[in-house]
Amino acid sequence: MTFSRDFIELSCRKGVLRFGTFVTKAGRVSPYFFNAGLFDDGGSFNDLCGFYAQAILGSGIAFDMLFGPAYKGIPLVAGTAMRLSGKGMNVPFAFNRKEAKDHGEGGMLIGAPLNGRVLVLDDVISAGTSARESVGIIRAHGAELAGLVIALDRMERGQGEVSAVREVEDAYGVPVVPVATLTDLVAYLADTPELEANFAAVQAYRDVYGTHDAIR
Repeated sequence: MTFSRDFIELSCRKGVLRFGTFVTKAGRVSPYFFNAGLFDDGGSFNDLCGFYAQAILGSGIAFDMLFGPAYKGIPLVAGTAMRLSGKGMNVPFAFNRKEAKDHGEGGMLIGAPLNGRVLVLDDVISAGTSARESVGIIRAHGAELAGLVIALDRMERGQGEVSAVREVEDAYGVPVVPVATLTDLVAYLADTPELEANFAAVQAYRDVYGTHDAIR
């Protein structure tokens, strides 16, 4: 998909995707690192939310509203709702606080009430912790999880032999839609001369930790 490549190009240009030596939460030494928090200006964040909107529209998932888990999901869900509105789809959205507020409107949620089929927006899935917390919040309000949309699927093993993304899909019976995957990243590195030097290291990492069960 063209927008997947455009997303990776933007991520590299902004330094959101960096190459070198990094230790992941799982303790793996990775040759690349993705930090969505570095989409830190209006232009790049507007583009990011546009990519999420394209991924959502292309997925065919039926949903009634969007939910963004604190903290990175908060601006994502607001920005993506705005980009969807610009494409003729006006949907409500909500996000949660990390700590309950005991004054004013109170509670853990801000935005629209959680109703119907809820699509969760987050940056990545690693251990699946954020996904479990989001599902708990959604179900506690009597709503239904419709699926999850993430920026990058690293396509590497989770707790077992399948990917962390597939583990979430199997656990909740819903699709996880990435804006881009490791397959897209490898293809981009292979034909981008200024980044081609990173191709071998990323491919070697994939050979050790990767899984092909999430290829779309």
